[in-house]
Amino acid sequence: MVDLARRGFFRGRPRPWAEIRPPWALPESAFVDSCTRCNDCVSACPSGIIQAGDGGYPTLDFSRGECTFCGDCLTACKPAALARATPEAPAWTYRAQLDAARCLPSQGIECRVCGEHCDARAIRFIPRLGGSPLPTLDPDTCTGCGACIAPCPAQALKIGA
Repeated sequence: MVDLARRGFFRGRPRPWAEIRPPWALPESAFVDSCTRCNDCVSACPSGIIQAGDGGYPTLDFSRGECTFCGDCLTACKPAALARATPEAPAWTYRAQLDAARCLPSQGIECRVCGEHCDARAIRFIPRLGGSPLPTLDPDTCTGCGACIAPCPAQALKIGA
């Protein structure tokens, strides 16, 4: 794990997704060794979620949108810091994570925004007596695309391993 204080983040990262690399990134040490910080993946991303992060290395900013797993970043990466191990290899193992305490339905406020933006239908709402339906997240269905992150008014979701 990276020492956050050594990199100037004395109170931790300002965003929960700051360490998430683009899809098909090599393991972190190999990625850092291979990535030339050319920003070709940044330019290639049609969603605009790949941004230059710490030290110029690309990271994902899900507040800007979602990953469609189109592969444009993979194609643009000439140093092969982004590479598929096998043709059927998943883009990554990241999944959405729900902070139930921050979620508006747990506070009695009707909200289903995250579920409406989840094309994979990994977020479902379970009815309950006397309150708003509560979201449940199916990690086996979730692709980790981040479509639920930006629209959440309570910032109750993040992408993590």
